[in-house]
Amino acid sequence: MSLTFHWFLPTYGDSRDIVGGGHGVPVGTAGGARPASVAYLGQIARTAEQLGFAGALTPTGAWCEDAWLTTAMLTEVTERLKFLVAFRPGLLSPTLAAQMASTFQRLSGGRLLLNVVTGGESAEQRAYGDFLDKDARYARTDEFLHVVRALWRGETVDHDGAHVRVEGARLSRVPDPVPPVYFGGSSGAAGPVAVRHSDVYLTWGEPPAQVAGKLDWIRRLAAEAGRELRHGIRLHVISRDTAEEAWAQARKLLDGIPEADVRAVQDGLRRSESEGQRRMLDLHGGSRDGLEVSPNLWAGFGLVRGGAGTALVGSHTEVADRIAEYHALGLDEFILSGHPHLEEAYWFGEGVLPILRRRGLWRHPASEPAVEAPAAVPFSPQPVPARG
Repeated sequence: MSLTFHWFLPTYGDSRDIVGGGHGVPVGTAGGARPASVAYLGQIARTAEQLGFAGALTPTGAWCEDAWLTTAMLTEVTERLKFLVAFRPGLLSPTLAAQMASTFQRLSGGRLLLNVVTGGESAEQRAYGDFLDKDARYARTDEFLHVVRALWRGETVDHDGAHVRVEGARLSRVPDPVPPVYFGGSSGAAGPVAVRHSDVYLTWGEPPAQVAGKLDWIRRLAAEAGRELRHGIRLHVISRDTAEEAWAQARKLLDGIPEADVRAVQDGLRRSESEGQRRMLDLHGGSRDGLEVSPNLWAGFGLVRGGAGTALVGSHTEVADRIAEYHALGLDEFILSGHPHLEEAYWFGEGVLPILRRRGLWRHPASEPAVEAPAAVPFSPQPVPARG
């Protein structure tokens, strides 16, 4: 099976820094904030499409633009790229969510992927009017997805559960194709819900041994439920022509961040209810020392941001090697990002993907990508061959 790569849409804005939008950079240095406009996000989406990414993840939360509305707009400036829309069950009815997904599929030509985010932070959930605790949120997600799946099958649904109640629910038109459901979660409550309802189980970028243990857990639960899932991983990436260039860029991302800011972020993250977030924090312990937690796996992102906190850092060949190692564990889908997202998409797409293509691990989703054609250089005795 060919590996599938997705990129990321920074719907909160972008910059050359992990945080802060490049404020206060010296004169003569590139930097500054890039607003999350349709024009800029469209640049990223079109770049990802051209390079061979299959889709793009769009986050959810009060700190970014709404994922449904943003991606609906971006379908008009792209042709093939799919959108992995993150959404939170419980903040809307399952019937409405099923209907929205069905509409998105028809009007976009089948370009919707759904990323279920149950919600790991009670304070944030309460801001949206959700006052359930973490375990109850997973129980509600279980009911929610049960109803959604039934509606997508064309059934008329009556459900009177502890958290979800619908009567005579039915869709006038079911989605075709049914959008794949992506689901991440590391807690004991997350696993059973994931294996019952998801198509792709996602993990954040932990060292290979830890990822292997998590996948064994999910496979065991899936076997008990009579299901088989695909598996994916969420990582940042810093890939360059040489390892020295890549690690220099990683160090640069942290050099301008005061230690007080790191401590403030860490203090906030330690209050998280998310088991996945705790596992990210354990990789670095809040220290700038020893951030390479596994060969080419750097935990520096996790010092200053929540969620996915690790990056693959190295030469294009090294990054390709690490991806091949994760693939050997059973990971087929890779959701990647980098700062800034436009330039880093090119570094990875032009540097790493050709290596994986030569190894037979990846093929471009388009049948005849334009990048295969050689460049015709005026007054050159022969065309310059395409890389890869």
